[in-house]
Amino acid sequence: MAHQHHHSDTGMDWAAMAQHLESQAELYAPWYERALAWLGREVTEPGLVVDVGSGPGVVTGLFAETFPGARVIAADGSEALLERATERAKRLGYADRFAVLAGELPGSLAELDYPADLIWAGRSLHHLGDQRAAVAACADRLAPGGTLALMEGGLPTRFLPRDLGFGRPGLEARLDARSADWFARMRADLPDSVAEAEHWPALLASAGLGHTRTRSFLLDLPAPVSDRARRYVAEMFTRMRDGVGADLDADDRATLDRLLDPEDPASVHRRADLHVLAAHTVHTAVKPAA
Repeated sequence: MAHQHHHSDTGMDWAAMAQHLESQAELYAPWYERALAWLGREVTEPGLVVDVGSGPGVVTGLFAETFPGARVIAADGSEALLERATERAKRLGYADRFAVLAGELPGSLAELDYPADLIWAGRSLHHLGDQRAAVAACADRLAPGGTLALMEGGLPTRFLPRDLGFGRPGLEARLDARSADWFARMRADLPDSVAEAEHWPALLASAGLGHTRTRSFLLDLPAPVSDRARRYVAEMFTRMRDGVGADLDADDRATLDRLLDPEDPASVHRRADLHVLAAHTVHTAVKPAA
């Protein structure tokens, strides 16, 4: 399950996904905290941080916590998600240094009043047709010496053992393959889609940025997981069944149904070996000083 987006078509109703996006980001908070701690050592006292494709603002809030002297901007094309980000900023006490930037990305970045010292794009650029142009647009809005950080790539998330004790072993690997097919369709159907080798350090360099760095970070929530993690995994498998279930054979569909049956002791709702293991990758580069 490499990309974590599972819909019956390649369109996305981001407002409808708000609760899922929020729950996922909160569950993955330990991963983000490790990545932001690393960024905190790479970036010195940024004055302005922009979260590109911020969604409901969970990660924007973590940036506000990591850099207490910085202004933070949540940039997204969904007004509904930005409303949640604003509510979150008020609730957590950083509204006085928080703002939103609404509009289609990356074009809306041109509306920034000041260049940013740090721009973060967490799995948002792959939703834009021309990823090279998106990287260039982000780089253009950096202040001299500013850092662009992209979270893209990593390894498929794992929730279950290879052999569940029923069905054919290797279900998650087969779901990964269906997810990859979905992702390819999603990319091909984007407006102005451009095929691009996802060599992110090279794309960063092509935008005139230097000092490229790459680090991967692990999220390891071992069994037994929390009730929140269990609910999240159940939602993920529900989305997979609804999104790619038709592409699976009858045995795998039956296995998914059993995994999602709350009354079944072997379901994700009840099994003792459920876990969350994920590795995500961050790529950074720096705009040359003037």
